Amino acid sequence: MLSTMKLLACALVLAASACLNQEQAQKAIEAVQADGAKPDIMPVMLNHELPFRYPPALYERRVQGNVTLHIHIDSAGVVWPESTSVVESSGYPGLDSSAVAGSRELRFEPAKTKGRPVSVSLKLPVYFRHPKAKPLAGDTILQPPRTKPVP
Repeated sequence: MLSTMKLLACALVLAASACLNQEQAQKAIEAVQADGAKPDIMPVMLNHELPFRYPPALYERRVQGNVTLHIHIDSAGVVWPESTSVVESSGYPGLDSSAVAGSRELRFEPAKTKGRPVSVSLKLPVYFRHPKAKPLAGDTILQPPRTKPVP
């Protein structure tokens, strides 16, 4: 489990203002299947924008954190709200609540096994980052590519 979390920390590049982008979320979904056998095709997030909202008071204070959710996506691609729970808290109830609330708006193309839609349970990391705050320990920082000096 710890190595999986390290893999996620290394694999995901964080969005500037909150959470992660759709491509990164998809990689996280593929990397962290929580229960049962892995389907042939993992669920694909359909949201064009992520529904996680940074709580204004915490944003103003530049509070950052990571929340890991357990979610269940049914064979129609719908997240069951009653199945969503916080597996790993950010330490800030406002960030945790925002992650849970946002998960209700997630929509997916369902996972598939042998071409048939199946339900899956998985862990979904949600990252809250303030664009003007220092990166947290373990964050990957994007640097512009270095150019070679012209002789």
